[in-house]
Amino acid sequence: MLKTLDFKIISAHFITIFLWASAFPGIRVALTAYSPEHISLLRLLIGSFVLIIIAVITKIPLPALKDIPIILLLGFLGFSVYQIALNYGEQTISAGVASLLVSTTPIFTALLAVFFYREKLGLWGWVGSLVGFCGVAFISVGDSTTSFSFNTGIIIVLVASLSESIYFVFQHHYLKKYGAIPFTMYAIWAGTIFMLIFSPGLGEAIMDAPINATLVIVYLGIFPTIIPYFTLAFVTSRTGAAEATSTLYLTSVFTFLIAWIWLGEVPHSSAVTGGFITLIGVFIANIKKENVMKENKNAQNLI
Repeated sequence: MLKTLDFKIISAHFITIFLWASAFPGIRVALTAYSPEHISLLRLLIGSFVLIIIAVITKIPLPALKDIPIILLLGFLGFSVYQIALNYGEQTISAGVASLLVSTTPIFTALLAVFFYREKLGLWGWVGSLVGFCGVAFISVGDSTTSFSFNTGIIIVLVASLSESIYFVFQHHYLKKYGAIPFTMYAIWAGTIFMLIFSPGLGEAIMDAPINATLVIVYLGIFPTIIPYFTLAFVTSRTGAAEATSTLYLTSVFTFLIAWIWLGEVPHSSAVTGGFITLIGVFIANIKKENVMKENKNAQNLI
């Protein structure tokens, strides 16, 4: 049986997965007219501008001076490094395979959370993670445009995944201190600051690019850049980093579906099979907590 149903957490998971899944094919479209650096810069500039408006309206306070260095570091890792590495990786690998590799984030996150915060993933959590990763690995076979070979693009996307995992794990303390929305704003602004180094040539790139590619980046800047980080930060603050990112395996399933509809990339039957395996893995990973709680309660009743 699934753990106690919390519709807010379930909704947050779904929004996070769907919007992040749409980013992978969106990046592929943007890469037809923009460089990886300019995609990241324009995407973060748009996101930061929207967040400034929200911050002014809601009167979001500034962070404590002593926390600014770590916020800058986390923003650099979670946004600057992650986005530019992902963009470079998608130059040589498809959206589906890129999403598969980013799905290793829960593995990195779980290991970091266990090591640094002593979070307990539990046996079912590890089993579910293993099954889920097998599922997304199976999905990669359904990518008809790019063979899953160990090339430079794959290495770069794995770097993006690791960088994002570090951000997820070490944001936990600051989520409690500032709240999910304010801290995510700080991190996005921090990531944008580092990306300003790529400002030269952005204006010319916008003028030369077709309108559809620019609109895709506008979409990336408002939706996948902002909203999923808010929803995931909310889940992390409620459940912990390892569990919050466990369902990100589903991103690959949604990515293949969106790429199929948007880009006409028809997934192979093996991709569909892999999707079912992934769902099973996520189910297994999410039964762990209730079972542990019940076992502890039964043990206490026996004392």
